[in-house]
Amino acid sequence: MEKVWLKSYPPGIPAEIDLGEFRSIGDLFEQGIRKFSERTAYLNMGKGITYAELDRQSAAFAGYLQGVLKLPKGARVALMMPNLLQYPIAMFGVLRAGYTVVNVNPLYTARELEHQLRDSGAETIVIVENFANTLEQVLPRLKVPNVIVTSLGEMLGFPKGLVVNLVVRHVKKMVPAWRLPGHVSFSDALSRGRGHRLEPVEVGHEDIAYLQYTGGTTGVAKGAILTHGNIIANLQQAHAWIRPFLHEGDEVIITALPLYHIFSLTANCLTFFKIGATNVLITNPRDIPGFVKELSHHKFTAITGVNTLFNALLNNPDFARLDFSHLHVALGGGMAVQQAVAEKWREVTGKPLIEAYGLTETSPAVSINPLDLPEFNHSIGLPVPSTDVSIRGDEGEELPLGQAGELCVKGPQVMRGYWNRPEDTAQAFTADGYLRTGDVATMDEQGFLRIVDRKKDMILVSGFNVFPNEVEDVVASHPGVLEVAAVGVPDERSGEAVKVFVVKKDKALTKEDVIAHCRKNLTGYKVPHLVEFRDELPKTNVGKVLRRLLREGKA
Repeated sequence: MEKVWLKSYPPGIPAEIDLGEFRSIGDLFEQGIRKFSERTAYLNMGKGITYAELDRQSAAFAGYLQGVLKLPKGARVALMMPNLLQYPIAMFGVLRAGYTVVNVNPLYTARELEHQLRDSGAETIVIVENFANTLEQVLPRLKVPNVIVTSLGEMLGFPKGLVVNLVVRHVKKMVPAWRLPGHVSFSDALSRGRGHRLEPVEVGHEDIAYLQYTGGTTGVAKGAILTHGNIIANLQQAHAWIRPFLHEGDEVIITALPLYHIFSLTANCLTFFKIGATNVLITNPRDIPGFVKELSHHKFTAITGVNTLFNALLNNPDFARLDFSHLHVALGGGMAVQQAVAEKWREVTGKPLIEAYGLTETSPAVSINPLDLPEFNHSIGLPVPSTDVSIRGDEGEELPLGQAGELCVKGPQVMRGYWNRPEDTAQAFTADGYLRTGDVATMDEQGFLRIVDRKKDMILVSGFNVFPNEVEDVVASHPGVLEVAAVGVPDERSGEAVKVFVVKKDKALTKEDVIAHCRKNLTGYKVPHLVEFRDELPKTNVGKVLRRLLREGKA
């Protein structure tokens, strides 16, 4: 497809990016800490660490992995925590030491955690004590000899850290009882690691930086192989896009989306690191009053989020009283930005809410709207530099501008494939090497993309992928269920919500029984909001359940 979108690029944005500037994320890190050493890199609950401190702390963690645990190059290290100072310290430590980060959602159930640890082969995990009970449940069935446990207050200093832990453990009772024999604390790991020099490791574009888990087009969570080259490419693409609008060394970005999510990881944690920004880490963005109070303490210049987060902020009366005079970038991704939310955001903040689009498999950015966009345009933007897109028909043919077809993507940010899943990898790409996104889109004459439908059955809840097969497998495991189908239905708060259609085996089965069973086996956002009982489910002549008819209310 002709790159018609290039003529719509704002001034100063190149058609291609320089992939040779950094050999690895560690190389990016080294340059960043030299350039911005005394600037605050990350800030959480009022406690900040400078770029220089981040250098020392992450080197100590790397020293622990190399010198104490003696992990071989390429070993997978799982990180299971919300937005805390421990995350960037551990993540950069892992990458600088030549290992691979396996990001884990801390809200995972034991079943979900066991699958990801087993599939990735991670034998080391850093976990917050709030979720240690989940790990305890799966360890008897797994080989994970290296367990590092931290607490919400561990890096906040005295007395604040002590107070935070006291409240979390004994007042709010947010830490279920747990026992993990042989574990070490995060502080102990850093202390022991300081006795070992970080040994230089040769890491290049082809080495694996992250195994980032996603459901792909089926219900089995798969690890997207994101190399150092993939991530460097995407942060260079994102940086090229935002560079004309930002000021190096002066930005303060609000990071409310969890850093284990690919959007927050690349956009906030890495791209803004490159320009010497201060990253304000929000540990619990669901506490909107607390979130707004935290915002009042900062002259923030940028914020990223999903539509539901922006909507929740706008519905808090104190949000409108904040000072938005320094804000110049508000970026929405992960799910569609609704026009009503975008318009209200502009009305309240005086700044546009810019929509972007990406996938775990693309590290994630594929397209972003120009940051100087005058008004909301219902578009997911223009393909970022060094990116090719193609709109394909059902037979794989390229369609002309204006016609709807599957959005396919090629570029240096596209994953190598799925971890240990060659068949799934082959199915994810076209014969000529484009990644199939599963999203149906159009492109106009100016190169702007618009998503019009989803080809796959994936459900998008507040920016998180929920795959029907996984929900169906869990519901079907209830002894009172004969058949089940899961679909996404519109939801004002989360964009979409999960609905299941169930055929009973046990006539006494209730909706409450189904939901309670799901809560034991699925992360909260995957749990069905709606349960509808049916005598039978619509099927094809070969017996495949027709989810589309259920979703569209035609059966």
